[in-house]
Amino acid sequence: MPLWNKPWMIGLALSATLAIAMPALPQTQSQGQAPPVIKTEVTLVNLFATVRDKNKRIITDLKQDDFKVFEDGHEEKVSFFSKEMNLPITLGLLLDTSGSEQRNLPSIQDAGSRFIHRVLRKGDEAMVMSFDSDVNLLSDLTDDRGILDRAISKARINVPDIGMIAGNPGPVGNRQITGTALYDAIYLACGDKLNGEAGRKALVIVTDAEDEGSKVRLEEAIEAAQRTDTVIHILLVVDPRYGGNPSVGHKLADDTGGRMISVRSEKNIEEAFDQISEELRSQYTLGYYPTNNNKDGKFRKIKVDLSNSEFKVLARKGYYAPKS
Repeated sequence: MPLWNKPWMIGLALSATLAIAMPALPQTQSQGQAPPVIKTEVTLVNLFATVRDKNKRIITDLKQDDFKVFEDGHEEKVSFFSKEMNLPITLGLLLDTSGSEQRNLPSIQDAGSRFIHRVLRKGDEAMVMSFDSDVNLLSDLTDDRGILDRAISKARINVPDIGMIAGNPGPVGNRQITGTALYDAIYLACGDKLNGEAGRKALVIVTDAEDEGSKVRLEEAIEAAQRTDTVIHILLVVDPRYGGNPSVGHKLADDTGGRMISVRSEKNIEEAFDQISEELRSQYTLGYYPTNNNKDGKFRKIKVDLSNSEFKVLARKGYYAPKS
């Protein structure tokens, strides 16, 4: 059952001055309205792949014949290939503002602003969200770097007194203001904001990957990303006093074709953003028409192999087939 239909999710929304109509998802289009251009009778599966050598340097001179793509173990014919490095990106920057990130937030904000200025190019859009016990939309999708800078600077750590109860109901109703709604943030970012976007989509999440209090499970967050073809990159920033959950960070990144980078100092934050920026601008595009054309809505596993076994490819591990 779709998450939006679950009774406890009726109150789950993004806190922002911008009102968001949760039912206004693509599946609720009025009858007679033309479907989005990206919906076609023949489904083209797009893959965005980054290739690195054993020294982790990005490789940008490969050809189509250097790649093999398998779906559920069956080799597929690559019908489309491109080394175009400037395809438009729709980007979400998600900042963990729970108490465990209090020491790191100023450095994260500075590096995050520089990252936005470095990575965004003509045709790109980005949004900024923060999450702690609630999920907050600080800036909707825009290409205005000034708006994005101001949104990043508005992120605030949520550190109430222990046991404090919210006097004002938040997006998920009355409850104790503790925890980190990481999975909810991913679900909402993908399902509500990126679902209708075409082309390359990515979330860059700065967090310790600890989730406490989300209404959705880890698997549901990953599914939301997979259904919207969104790649998740995790910058794992851990305060030793609180610890972190790198296994969750790895799973979110690995299952969607992204990377997890462990950040251990302020300098590393800047370097991590630089690595993600390079990755977003150094991708191959591969497309194929699956031989399994059943519109059953099932998950299909994807594997990308390279002719050079010393290279490592980063690409999503699957997709959900359309459902008739």
